[in-house]
Amino acid sequence: MKAKKKIVIFGLTVSSSWGNGHATLWRALLRSLTSDGHEAVFFERDVPYYASTRDLHRGAGYDLVLYNEWNEALPLAESALADADVAIVTSYCPDALAATDLIMPRPDVLHVFYDLDTPVTLDRLDRGETVEYLPHDGYARFDLVLSFTGGRALGEIQSRLGAKRALPLYGSVDATAHHPVAPLPHYSADLSYLGTYAPDRQEGVERLFIGAARKLPAQRFVLGGSMYPSEFPWTENIHFFHHVPPAEHPAFYCSSKLTLNVTRGAMASRGYCPSGRLFEAAACRTPILSDTFDGLETFFEPGKEILLARSTEEAVEALQLPSSEIARIGEAAHKRVMAEHTSDVRAREMMRAFEL
Repeated sequence: MKAKKKIVIFGLTVSSSWGNGHATLWRALLRSLTSDGHEAVFFERDVPYYASTRDLHRGAGYDLVLYNEWNEALPLAESALADADVAIVTSYCPDALAATDLIMPRPDVLHVFYDLDTPVTLDRLDRGETVEYLPHDGYARFDLVLSFTGGRALGEIQSRLGAKRALPLYGSVDATAHHPVAPLPHYSADLSYLGTYAPDRQEGVERLFIGAARKLPAQRFVLGGSMYPSEFPWTENIHFFHHVPPAEHPAFYCSSKLTLNVTRGAMASRGYCPSGRLFEAAACRTPILSDTFDGLETFFEPGKEILLARSTEEAVEALQLPSSEIARIGEAAHKRVMAEHTSDVRAREMMRAFEL
């Protein structure tokens, strides 16, 4: 395989960051890959939901192909694959099965599946559900499976889904987009939380965010994210932003004394699945308060680079720490993320995985 590669990706979305974590991750990875001289083409079905919330209309250094139906994409995909080195199919790609069948007969292309939702994939299988993006034979035909989740999930990918090789490719941050900036008054917060509503995160949000807001009525709490229901238990000191566009994420973080991370239930249960929000906030030097999950210490050192809370009381205690101590934690996290968790680092890890 040549040093500079052409990579063809069949994914969920890179064009809309609304209600999903795929877009910002792919934007960062693609920027890093193309900056290193690699060529990339991203195929995305142009579904109404993302079309109406699109915040990226053309690839920055890569080709973005939007299509309405697979038959429309097929000739374009065949052309892109003709000189490709790597073909990647991702979880939640609407045409994952068709794309898998398309790439497999090509012996000169490395066949890769990137599961950005590994805990959800495995949990759905546990419940006996059909996972629409999984081929009938699991991952058996792929040369390599990359997983957003490490730890024991990698063994499950091999034992349950037949993967020949499974390696972690964790989330990351685009350090050119996430860095310290001037705060914005409307985002000013003692504790902020940025995240799409998810039922399996709600208990943690209520315990660590809403609970702390109720205990500290004089402090300001700011929540940004989509799909929150009308019955969400708001308090008077919680200020809500329905959507914080990616370009404003740094200002959102930098306007916070502390920002909260709450891990989705499926991800917490298997561990080793850090949210990209952790890395975004740390890149902005914003101190992080997080719930706990197995493997968290792989990414940040508790007490030194990140604060942890299991209860409302521990969240309140964190908010009452001296500002100088909280700032030191933010600075230490920034150093760690810049050394180990940027998209440039992940892009190099991806390329090394292709060579193994």
